[in-house]
Amino acid sequence: MKILVTGGLGFIGSHTVVELQNKGFEVLIVDNLSNADEKVLEGITAITGKTPIFEKFDLREKAKVQDFFGRHSDLTGVIHFAASKAVGESVEKPLLYYENNLGVLTYILQELIKKDEAHFIFSSSCTVYGQADNMPITEDAPVKPAESPYGNTKQVGEEIICDTCKVNSNLAAISLRYFNPIGAHPSTAIGELPIGVPQNLVPFITQTGIGMREQLSVFGDDYPTPDGTCVRDYIHVVDLAKAHVKALQRLIQNENQSNYEVFNLGTGTGSSVFEVIQSFERVSGKKLNYKIVDRRLGDVTEAYADTTKANTILGWKANSTLDDAMKSAWDWEQKIRKPRS
Repeated sequence: MKILVTGGLGFIGSHTVVELQNKGFEVLIVDNLSNADEKVLEGITAITGKTPIFEKFDLREKAKVQDFFGRHSDLTGVIHFAASKAVGESVEKPLLYYENNLGVLTYILQELIKKDEAHFIFSSSCTVYGQADNMPITEDAPVKPAESPYGNTKQVGEEIICDTCKVNSNLAAISLRYFNPIGAHPSTAIGELPIGVPQNLVPFITQTGIGMREQLSVFGDDYPTPDGTCVRDYIHVVDLAKAHVKALQRLIQNENQSNYEVFNLGTGTGSSVFEVIQSFERVSGKKLNYKIVDRRLGDVTEAYADTTKANTILGWKANSTLDDAMKSAWDWEQKIRKPRS
């Protein structure tokens, strides 16, 4: 079975390609390399013993999307990761985000609905919930006004897919709402490779630990949480990748209860910024240099998943602990950079 993975050389995409190939799927990757490196292919090959087919082009070019689907009419499904994802950048460049995240989604769906049977997995986000009223967050929690154009593209993206599924019975889709993916493959052949200053906590921690960054800023210690820092649900990227395979198999085997479904993907446990720092210090044996600074605009106080639906209906569960994920992130950091004295 041939599966297209858009953005398949990115952080989550590359780990998902590995899990797909481990399950015997034939994988095709389309990536414009705007936030990825072609060398990731070597890592995927080192882990699986097989190199996926790779085509470099920008999915915003509709004619190229049409040409690709014309040449690969035997695709079984699509897992769609190709999107811009930096919250701050989305505020500064909203049109880029709407064009890339919504235009590309539309072009792909336009091709899929031409098929007799099509399966589609969408990379969504817990940002659709905003600051939820209750913890843990279930899939029934209200979708609140987005805090950023990025968050809005995930909300509208889900609406586009849902509306398309309503009038195209040949299309079956699942949106996976991630919480906070971290870590790296245990082989250290692939991992997170942020371009420039990391937008996320864990790569900033490991870069500080290795000496690449002087200090970590903790944005606020006066939140109404047990230790005053923000709480998030940190999930190992390999666990997350395996959920995509489960979701795809659910659609292929016609186990879905409707042709559009939504699942939360997290551990079900919230961890504070201080707890993540402490985890890093445990697995690395290093003391981290950090300082408390003012709160950051747009940060919600806490967000962690109720994973009951994914556990029971999808048959998936996150198995790695926070320490497991942090150790893999630290192992990866040490592999790609030499510590500075």
